[in-house]
Amino acid sequence: MAIQEALEEENTKDIPSFGTEDLEVIHRSGTEAGLLGIYNFPGALYATDGSNDKGVMGAGYFKLDEYRSGCCQLGRGEEGNSFNSAELGAACLALEDAKRKQDRKPIILLSDSACFLSSSQKWIGEGKSPSMHGNPDADIMRDIVQLLRERIEQGLLTIFIKIKAHHGDPLNELADRWADEGRQSDNIRWSLTTNRPIFYWTDNDTTHRSPMNQTVKKIN
Repeated sequence: MAIQEALEEENTKDIPSFGTEDLEVIHRSGTEAGLLGIYNFPGALYATDGSNDKGVMGAGYFKLDEYRSGCCQLGRGEEGNSFNSAELGAACLALEDAKRKQDRKPIILLSDSACFLSSSQKWIGEGKSPSMHGNPDADIMRDIVQLLRERIEQGLLTIFIKIKAHHGDPLNELADRWADEGRQSDNIRWSLTTNRPIFYWTDNDTTHRSPMNQTVKKIN
């Protein structure tokens, strides 16, 4: 019966679990997060992920020590969609959750997005003077920077770590499921339009739309 139900299930993604059986513990210790010792981190551990499918963006997170999660849908889809927007939104949700719960522990945020870490990197370190001008996700990034600044002022450590996507790590997989849930959520965040010009083009009978970016520049 269980096999038949699995075959008939519309959702092609299974739900990872955090069991206490020896084999499950061994499996987790052999994942990328496990090999990095992340499961033994003494602070709060969040996994974040973004989803972008069928013109809708979602963001989600999973918090390990309390087995809690959250998600939202990202607005502004009429200006085009991007995984980076969704990944930024997921990180912001996790940081907001830590602030809301007044969690004064050090935090690790796991993300499978190199783009998210790259876009955040320029705001880190002394002697840098980045600008929000021209940033398509300036509203989300502004919220993230403010949350990080507050944590720094309180002496709270925040660590971003990149892990590989869909390599069997239950934390990453759970964050992925909540990002998918975010696309169905009635909680819509970061929906104000930026008034940027929107370009439309057709490729293989599929119509795309996006503000000016590197892809649009390459279109003849």
